[in-house]
Amino acid sequence: MSARLDWDTDGRAWPNREHSRFLRAGGIRWHVQEMGQGPRLLLLHGTAASTHSFRALAPLLAPHFSLLIPDLPGHAFTEMPPGGRLSLPVMRDLLRALLGATGFAPEMAAGHSAGAAVLCRTALDAPEFRPKRIVSLNGALLPFDGLTGRVAPGLARALYANPIAPRVFAFLAGEESVKRLIGNMGSRIDRDGVRQYAALMGNPGHVAAALGMMTHWDLDGLARDLSRLPVPLTLVTAATDRAVPPATAAAVRKILPTAEVVALKGVGHLAHEEKPPLVADALLDAARRDGLLAEAPPPGG
Repeated sequence: MSARLDWDTDGRAWPNREHSRFLRAGGIRWHVQEMGQGPRLLLLHGTAASTHSFRALAPLLAPHFSLLIPDLPGHAFTEMPPGGRLSLPVMRDLLRALLGATGFAPEMAAGHSAGAAVLCRTALDAPEFRPKRIVSLNGALLPFDGLTGRVAPGLARALYANPIAPRVFAFLAGEESVKRLIGNMGSRIDRDGVRQYAALMGNPGHVAAALGMMTHWDLDGLARDLSRLPVPLTLVTAATDRAVPPATAAAVRKILPTAEVVALKGVGHLAHEEKPPLVADALLDAARRDGLLAEAPPPGG
C-alpha cells in the first residue's frame, strides 16, 4: 500500500482528469483542476476530501466561471508540506503561494466545511486576497460544541503522533464503512462518490493529512477574528447536516451580523455532491447579486 496516491495509477479514472495539471508552489507539488470561462471562482474542498468532491458541481459552473480547484496540501495528489503541520496559518500561506504561482486572483471563492475556514483565514490575513464574496458551503467556521469539541482534537493528536495509525485507518477503510460515515453526516451520495472516498481513505498519506488538519486546527482564533472579515460572507446551510448543523450559521451571524444565510432543504453535509444543481444555483445567484454575472433571463424570456 503506497504512502501517497499515484497519479498514473490511482488517478487514471479521476473525475475531470482532462482538466488536471501539476505545479510547484510554496515548496510542494500541487494537483489542481482548471476549467471554464468568465469571472474567476476558487473552490476549496474540506478535510479528507479532494477535487473529486466537485466532480459534478464544477461542470455546472464552468460555463459561467473560470475555475481553480486544488487538492489541499497533503490531500489526494498534492504533496504534504515539510514538517506535515497543517494548521490554518500554514494552509493560508500555502494557498497564497498557489494563487501567486498561478496568477489566479479570485473574484469569488467558495469553500466546503474546513475549506471555508481556510478562505476566511486567508481573507483576514492576506491583503491581496479580496474576492467580492466568500461562500461557505456548510462551513466549519466555529469550534465544535460539547463532547465532540473537547475529545476530537485530542484524539486526532494522539492518532497523528502514532505513525502506524494512518495505515491502520487505511487498512480498515472500505466502501461500506465510508458509506456509513457519510450517512452519519446526513448525506447520501452516488456509488462513484463513495468509491472515490474509499480510495482516498484507503491511502495512509491522505489519512495522515486529514488527521494533521484535525490536530492543528484552531477555530477559536478564527471565531475571535470573524467580526473583522473584510469580505462579504454567504453561509449556505443544509437541513440534514449533522457535521455542521444549520444552527451554526446563526452563531456565526452573532459574530458577523452582515453574513447572509442561504438554507437548502433535503441535503446534508455533502450537499454539493448530493444535489449539485442546488448548490450551483446558490453560487450563481450570489455572483449575479455581486455584479459578476448578468441577471438570468425570466422564465420564457
